[in-house]
Amino acid sequence: MAFAMPLPSRSNPTEMTIEPIAPTGLAYAQASLVSAASRWLFVSGQVPEDADGRIPDDYPSQYRLAWRNVEAQLHAAAMTFDNLVKITIFLSDRALIAQSGGLRQSILGDRSPALTIVIAGIYDSRWLLEIEAVAAA
Repeated sequence: MAFAMPLPSRSNPTEMTIEPIAPTGLAYAQASLVSAASRWLFVSGQVPEDADGRIPDDYPSQYRLAWRNVEAQLHAAAMTFDNLVKITIFLSDRALIAQSGGLRQSILGDRSPALTIVIAGIYDSRWLLEIEAVAAA
């Protein structure tokens, strides 16, 4: 299944498409094939901090906030989650992986961008994750 706004048909090769390759059913695919894109957006790492500098205490709230921050950057470029091609999620602790899949799926639904998860020391010790994204339109 390919996602874009609007969804193009294969009969019109000039319309942008994002085709997940080997989707897992867990809100990611092994790869994303992009065709006929005219705009690319590279989203810097979005952190679980709101505009007032507040950081939620619990991981699910931080996860949702980081994704809202990604979504804000997409909207600033007239894009949505449908335009996501690749995401990289940096986690502060391997123990957070178990919660991540269900949270990601609740946010992305049937969308399946390519995904990498990295366990890393994150810039601010209060942040439990950071999300980078690449989108195309």
